[in-house]
Amino acid sequence: MVAARFARRPSRWLVGISAMVMVALLAPVSPARADTGIPVPATSFNAKGAGSVSPADRDFVIKVRLAGLWEIPAGNMAQEKSDDPRIVNIGKAISAQHVLLDKLDREVAKKLDIELPNKPNSDQQGWLSEMRNANSATFDQIYVDRLRAAHGKIFPAIATIRASTRNDSVRQLAQQANQFVMTHMTLLESSGIVDYGALPTAAAPTTPGSGPVPVDGQMVAAAHSSTSGIPGVNTTVVLLVLAVALVAGVITTMRIFRAR
Repeated sequence: MVAARFARRPSRWLVGISAMVMVALLAPVSPARADTGIPVPATSFNAKGAGSVSPADRDFVIKVRLAGLWEIPAGNMAQEKSDDPRIVNIGKAISAQHVLLDKLDREVAKKLDIELPNKPNSDQQGWLSEMRNANSATFDQIYVDRLRAAHGKIFPAIATIRASTRNDSVRQLAQQANQFVMTHMTLLESSGIVDYGALPTAAAPTTPGSGPVPVDGQMVAAAHSSTSGIPGVNTTVVLLVLAVALVAGVITTMRIFRAR
């Protein structure tokens, strides 16, 4: 009797371990969280300024510069005027990140001989003036809403340049700027006070699927299945196959123990 109990223990352990492994394999992956540090995504471009520079490319480099010229002082004001620690930290992070992005932008502008402005445009100066005149009770809402709206406008412009530019330096800048803007929008939304109703809405497409994002059968298929490194193989199918193989191995091992 005692020998039989001891003989069953390895089998029970194997079943328990197998169950835990199956749960780990089939559990959904947690979504990635935005990094609140200074994100500088690694690139493989080794940009040298090669490739033609379009008017849209030049406009984009100038817009990145303009963004820093008003968001850096706005972030500094958030640290000085806000009574909310969340807004203070958001302002500090965004200001510091724009200092770095501005440095990257000026390097690209110098390489491509693009003349950059040295002061914000009239709209941006108006937003800064609005923030200076706000008291501690009204500043937070103005700061968050103005920056969130501005980031929402530049976001699609970055995507257009990243997808279409012929110049490697502009392409690299667009990829870096995309990471910054995504992080900034997430930081601003973490304040919990974004007025989403005041944000501009996207223009409705004339016919379904004719908007700015092209959709075809291949893209739909890709959206419904994540690959596991093997084209056309669904991750869920791979996990189920692994789970079946694991169960088969456990059963075989249990039979070996019982045979002994």
